[in-house]
Amino acid sequence: MKIHEYQARQILKDSGVPVPDAIACDTPSAVADAFNQLQQNGASIAVVKAQVHAGGRGKGGGVKLVKSADDAQQAAETMMSKNLVTHQTGPEGVPVNKVLVAAGVEIDKEFYLSITLDRATSRPVMIASAEGGVDIETVAAETPEKIIRRHIHPLMGLQGHEARSVAFKLGFVGKQVSQAAAIMMKLARLFVAKDADMVEINPLITTKPSENFPDGQVMAIDSKVTFDNNALFRHKDIQALFDPAEEDPAELEANKFGLSYIKLDGTIGCLVNGAGLAMSTMDIIKLHGGEPANFLDVGGSASEEAIAEAFKIILSDPNVKGVLVNIFGGIMQCDKIARGIVGAAKTIGFKVPLVVRLEGTNVEPAREIIEAAKTDIPVMQVATDLTDAAQKITAAVN
Repeated sequence: MKIHEYQARQILKDSGVPVPDAIACDTPSAVADAFNQLQQNGASIAVVKAQVHAGGRGKGGGVKLVKSADDAQQAAETMMSKNLVTHQTGPEGVPVNKVLVAAGVEIDKEFYLSITLDRATSRPVMIASAEGGVDIETVAAETPEKIIRRHIHPLMGLQGHEARSVAFKLGFVGKQVSQAAAIMMKLARLFVAKDADMVEINPLITTKPSENFPDGQVMAIDSKVTFDNNALFRHKDIQALFDPAEEDPAELEANKFGLSYIKLDGTIGCLVNGAGLAMSTMDIIKLHGGEPANFLDVGGSASEEAIAEAFKIILSDPNVKGVLVNIFGGIMQCDKIARGIVGAAKTIGFKVPLVVRLEGTNVEPAREIIEAAKTDIPVMQVATDLTDAAQKITAAVN
């Protein structure tokens, strides 16, 4: 599960990581008030940042440095009046419903710091670089020697000497070393305690020397945190951070019926039971010249109502020019799918080609139901196997 930057910053703050003051706002007028409040607390400048679940906001115009309340309000009005387009949103962009107004900080140097799961070793791994504020993927590809990786023991956690070693390698000096090491250890504890997939600070910065911090202060300026969906039942506080406005409406609707749905860019809708079979179905569609429009797994216990809903979701995509149903009945009974198809035809109606391939539990009764419905569903064809199904649907669509 993804959360917004303002939520991630609060989680870091609650964990003891230093972050600049910031206020989340829903309207441009609130942004002006937020700037004035930050100014009263000592900030001379601020940054207005669009709150969307996408990276590259700065390059897309979603991050603006402002020096007055009027400038802050104008920046927010511009961001919230149109979709924000970045390399992660696609050309259509995403709406900006909320912005963050953060106190500006005089930055001396930027660093990158994150903790994620290394699936090759089944351990958390801390990833750090002195090249902060940029795309870490680019750094890893072009200058991998600038990336520091430190695996974390799953029981002992990140040790103080390990954190200090990384801090020295990154180039922290003086009292910066203990500050940076403390942040690393807090981040490691947060990663485990909240069942996170990733906790990222980019950039982690040092400020210019001041009276309180003669060597400069180490702070988190921007943060991204994602969580393991399978562990959310343990974290009601994290569940409460979910923002449905950032999700695909069709995917949210599918979740209500226990369906796993992900929209893709193709023209052939897929209704399949089982994630592995769904992946194979998409592969064979591509093999025969088609493009899948979605991943949709109805699972092993979907009701006829859920099956009808699955068809509604698939056909709500205007790009869908045909639908392939591929069911291998184990727990899922083929006759239930067949009745779901007939019921969907009555309530929704099929105007695009439909190819059905059924095998497994109760397949003979299912085939009888499908055969009897052919007159009422003239766009439907029955396939003998998966190859035949893929060939028929790609031919019908093309």
